[in-house]
Amino acid sequence: MNIDEALHYIHAVCWKGSIPGLSRINALLDKMGHPERSLKFVHVTGTNGKGSTCAMLASILHQAGYRTGLYTSPYIERFNERMQIDGEMISDEELCDITAYIQPMADSIFEQPTEFEMVTAVGFEFFARHHCDIVVCEVGMGGEFDATNVILPPEVAVVCNIGLDHTEYLGDTLEKIAQTKAGIIKPGCEAVIYRETPSVEAVFEARCRQVGAHLTKADFDSLQLISRTLAGQRFRWGRFDQVELPLLGEHQLRNAAVALTTATVLQKKGWNITDGDIRRGLAQVRWPGRFELLREDPLFIIDGGHNPQCIEALVKNIRDYLADRPLTVLTGVLGDKDYHCMYANVAPYVREFLTVTPDNPRALQAPALAEYLRRFEKPVTACDTVADGVRLALEHTGKDGAVLCYGSLYMLGDVKAALRAMPDGL
Repeated sequence: MNIDEALHYIHAVCWKGSIPGLSRINALLDKMGHPERSLKFVHVTGTNGKGSTCAMLASILHQAGYRTGLYTSPYIERFNERMQIDGEMISDEELCDITAYIQPMADSIFEQPTEFEMVTAVGFEFFARHHCDIVVCEVGMGGEFDATNVILPPEVAVVCNIGLDHTEYLGDTLEKIAQTKAGIIKPGCEAVIYRETPSVEAVFEARCRQVGAHLTKADFDSLQLISRTLAGQRFRWGRFDQVELPLLGEHQLRNAAVALTTATVLQKKGWNITDGDIRRGLAQVRWPGRFELLREDPLFIIDGGHNPQCIEALVKNIRDYLADRPLTVLTGVLGDKDYHCMYANVAPYVREFLTVTPDNPRALQAPALAEYLRRFEKPVTACDTVADGVRLALEHTGKDGAVLCYGSLYMLGDVKAALRAMPDGL
């Protein structure tokens, strides 16, 4: 099996999309000998910030000397990004080997697993084969019935910021969504939550009482920004002063507070993590596609924000980092997203829109998005390809301006590749 064959099998169109339930993944893992049961986990859910928080925690644990797995989704440029050990992606060779190993078992169970269940099984096998000391595992969607929730009680169950997303599966209120996400909190484990409204926090408090888990609420009160530039931020939190974080935005400071709280809980559980490890882990974390600076002349920033909370954070970042810069927005979306919320609050800061079509079957075509954006009474150009969009964005943006590429994460890999291919003069 080569890499194209492996990815074709994983992404096969005959496979189902997102179907909640643990029966299929349990049946598959049972045939595999349950590799996940040999591993320890930090399990992370939430609507926004869970990927960044996972990256911070994995970086901290790696700095502490632990062989650390990281399981996340989606990816920016390569599928292999979804499973990493100590910052190194799974190789094509091992991805093929594990997929070929699992394929006959997946084909033989009573109901074929979904794509995400297959990917999760590959990830668990990968981490087990390499005897990871701990795996930082991001939930795919929700929590209680997510494929990753087959794991035994984790070292810490972490709940990041909750918003209204995937409401058709998870519920139409924050409290209903919290109820689903609280399902990752298991008997006897530690739990850390992002600070929410009292009614949402009450859901997690009740779950912890029910299963006998100890709850810690992230400390936001001691969080204080010291300085920020496009190179990163410096802040203080609790006993830590002058903490460096390369991830940009006020929301990332709150994510860092969740990671710091979790690291402190792990220290109390006996994990050998020093305060120096925590500092170095945060200073060296990398998480692409989240208000990421790709080029300085002109400024070229990409961001994968697409739901209301992400857009709120994006607008705050525009005010904080791009004030007084003429803004060219390069954008593409999936047709099933609420794109009015994605553009209405950003449009006042935009000089020009350029639209592209993301490489995804659910993508909204660039001309259709351009037609929609004309309601904001800004110049709009629909581009034939992502590369054309990148070229026009660079040509149209002056030295004092900035390009902001945001919308679907599915287009960011193509944007990065196109930008790398551009001559230095552009």
